[in-house]
Amino acid sequence: MSSLDVSRGVCALVPGLQHWLENAYYMVRIIDAASPRDKDSRRVLLATEIGHATHRDILINVIEGAPSLVVAANGLPARVAFGLEDMGFAFALIAELARPASVPAVGDAVSAHLMGLAARVARSDATVLIQGDTGTGKEGMARFLHAQSGRSTHDFIAVNCAALPETMMEAMLFGHKKGSFTGAAQSSDGLFLAADGGTLFLDEIAELPLTLQAKLLRALQEGEVLPVGATHPVPVNVRIVAACNRNLAAEVAAGRFREDLYWRLNVMPLELRPLAERRGDIRAIAAAMLLRQQDPAKGKFVWPTAAALEKLAAHAWPGNARELGNVLQRALVLRDGASIDASDLHISGAPQLRVVAPMLAPAEPILLRDVTRNSKLEAVRLALRETDGHRAAAARKLGISERTLRYRLAEMRELAA
Repeated sequence: MSSLDVSRGVCALVPGLQHWLENAYYMVRIIDAASPRDKDSRRVLLATEIGHATHRDILINVIEGAPSLVVAANGLPARVAFGLEDMGFAFALIAELARPASVPAVGDAVSAHLMGLAARVARSDATVLIQGDTGTGKEGMARFLHAQSGRSTHDFIAVNCAALPETMMEAMLFGHKKGSFTGAAQSSDGLFLAADGGTLFLDEIAELPLTLQAKLLRALQEGEVLPVGATHPVPVNVRIVAACNRNLAAEVAAGRFREDLYWRLNVMPLELRPLAERRGDIRAIAAAMLLRQQDPAKGKFVWPTAAALEKLAAHAWPGNARELGNVLQRALVLRDGASIDASDLHISGAPQLRVVAPMLAPAEPILLRDVTRNSKLEAVRLALRETDGHRAAAARKLGISERTLRYRLAEMRELAA
């Protein structure tokens, strides 16, 4: 948990700030502005307390009129000015200005509790399985686990298993010897050895074929890998964090994932809820994203209005944080005024693919394979419509992987062309 000092003057002026910061995974200490300080401490002070501030601090000022943000520069602290109407977003902005880069943005009490649990898990070397829908922040959680662990000085290697070429998966994960297959002009260590001493994040773990799952199980059990073409295993010291956007237990029941590997991975399970179920995080994530999408040092920081925040909080977010980021980026580009208003937020469901069934001439025979294909594509279309275009949810509904769903969508586009 990050520590943040808040002056008594700030608490008296905006008493709600302390509560927000605690829900945002901060340990808040109430201090006198003039009190001695630790070298690396960070404080939230009143603008009138600037004489006690360093460049690491954040000064706040409650004003009438348009809010503003001035980032820290030239040895001066960051300054946030806001009125009562913009106080909610100002609290989130203050928290994200102070937040370390390795800590995900949160503003919901339940999310803060999960972060505390993850910090305790991080201090062990236990394997972690993170499950949650696409866009819920699984990689961010994995990076947090690494940063909080004793392995933080070593490498964090992230691998999307769904993006690995199926014919090269084994060589890319475990390495290979020179000449072990066509095109292997030189030896390669592989991703396990690249992460030696650190953390290997295996995203979309359910996409690994069953044959490779057996080899991954052995690597986890024995702490060693056998490169392709090698005759002797190589010891490896790596902490595994795996992630999946499907229910891995259901994949085991369906025979698509090895049960023994599931239990080897599911030592420390962490479940990330959809953004719609953690409304307090929406404002925090929006503040973090707007800070990343803009450069306040080069121009005026664009604030969302209270009406815009209400609209964001009311949306179901089937695409979770990724959808939120897209909406905010569009609003920054297309806004009409100096701020982001509700009318600037173009929020809609995911676009639906229009499938045009192939026209068969009456004289031609109807082939069984065409009927089967069209039935599958119709099932995909219905699943997407019922899940408001949410691909992960549609794949779960159909009992297929997201990779298979992508193949079906590509087929649908060809038919619609």
